[in-house]
Amino acid sequence: MGIYLNPGDELFRQAINSKIYVDKTGLLRYTNSVVETSQKYICVSRPRRFGKSMAANMVAAFYDRTADAPATFRGLAITHVKGYEEYCNRYDVLQVNMQDFLSGTKDMVEMLALLQKSLLWDLLEEYPSYRYFDTNSLVRTMADIHRQTKRPFVIVIDEWDCIFREYKENTEEQRKYLDFLRMWLKDKSYVGLVYMTGILPIKKYGTHSALNMFWEFSMADPMNLAPYVGFTKEEVKSLCDRYSRSYEECRRWYDGYYFEEAGEVYSPYSVVKAVYSGKFGNYWNQTETYEALKIYISMNFDGLRDAIIRLMAGESLRINTQTFSNDMSTFSSADDVLTLLVHLGYLAYRQAEEEVYIPNQEIMQEYYNAVTNSDWGIVARALKQSEQLLQAVLSQDAETAARGIEEAHMETSHLQYNDENALAYTLSLAFYSARQKYLIFRELPTGKGFADLVFLPRPGQAELPALVLELKWNHEVQAAIGQIREKQYGKALEGYMGKILAVGISYDKNSRKHECLIEEYEKRE
Repeated sequence: MGIYLNPGDELFRQAINSKIYVDKTGLLRYTNSVVETSQKYICVSRPRRFGKSMAANMVAAFYDRTADAPATFRGLAITHVKGYEEYCNRYDVLQVNMQDFLSGTKDMVEMLALLQKSLLWDLLEEYPSYRYFDTNSLVRTMADIHRQTKRPFVIVIDEWDCIFREYKENTEEQRKYLDFLRMWLKDKSYVGLVYMTGILPIKKYGTHSALNMFWEFSMADPMNLAPYVGFTKEEVKSLCDRYSRSYEECRRWYDGYYFEEAGEVYSPYSVVKAVYSGKFGNYWNQTETYEALKIYISMNFDGLRDAIIRLMAGESLRINTQTFSNDMSTFSSADDVLTLLVHLGYLAYRQAEEEVYIPNQEIMQEYYNAVTNSDWGIVARALKQSEQLLQAVLSQDAETAARGIEEAHMETSHLQYNDENALAYTLSLAFYSARQKYLIFRELPTGKGFADLVFLPRPGQAELPALVLELKWNHEVQAAIGQIREKQYGKALEGYMGKILAVGISYDKNSRKHECLIEEYEKRE
């Protein structure tokens, strides 16, 4: 067993011996189906703390000929797949984490030299007596070993894209790295499987297609590996049952990613932290600070700030993901920035609709942190003052509520504020703090139409009234209240019993003034 050659199964054993382990060995069914085929090149990109390294360790442990896969994987999902024994412990495995080599060197030339020297050290120690053409060449040495053993290599590369995250602007260094990977991996008979993980999909350089042999599984399109991106709904429910945690609270905080092939998908790191500790909250900032998000959402692209405001208001937006260059510095439009946020996990993506949205409460908190600590001026102030606005409504102080909404009025450069739709976005942000206590619905169906915004108290908040907001643009505020009465919104709150506050809000285009009227009534049946 070497450091990089056939490293054994210790790291994967640590994962399965942990207090919380979710069985993702079904992934190996796919890798077994493509090993030693033309589809043997796999690139899996996921956000931080989505289990990339654990999966890489699992792949290495399964194929490593010096490990004991039948013992290590006993009882796990892959052992129930017919014929799995045909592939386990049959290969020489090379496992590397590119970040280790990047961190220990000063430039790409030195990094690639260290990488090759390290792998050659292990290979020549394991196979010292073969006749080699050039023991300083990684490619020729691996070819000579394969010629003698007739055993292909499984190559596992973690953090493959760290170069594009740390050498953001240095395209020359990036090209050297891509060209090395092509020379090492492409069209080589000694390659049985390459399993490569990172945050970003493979870098695009116009017609420069150094790694076009890879099949890519990303947050924009995970294809048939979608069930292994994060935790599925069934897996999270099982964990919550086992540890007596609230599934609904877990869902509010960490659900929101969705793939056609898997359904609801949860952030695994956060779920494990919450289920194990019993405390639901924001664990995302333990992996990366909001400063990274702040940089991207503050970029100077037409429509980007408006898009972020709409997303924070709970909207979904259609974007084009095809122009993204798969790096962290080359952007030509707001869509490119939003696509990067999909790959970083700050946005979820529905492929069928080509729409992005903020997935859950945890990620929404990161946007709040980024905006309120930025130069977004009036937007930041509106978010910070959202608790005062909510309290004004709950205390039926219409004058103070109108003033709070006035202060939340977005500048035209931030949002086209000229219809009820735009007013609804503004109000969703202005009532940001209400998300902690209420479920918020946009245009909830009613008996005679749609309410613009409906706030239903969350479980455990029974003392709070429901809120029904009707928004009017260039109408008297009495018209908004009248519409609430006429539409009989109370009937829409099926299953809810108790106090309801009808909140009418109007905006006058000419005076740019808001009015608010609040009425209370009781729903008894």
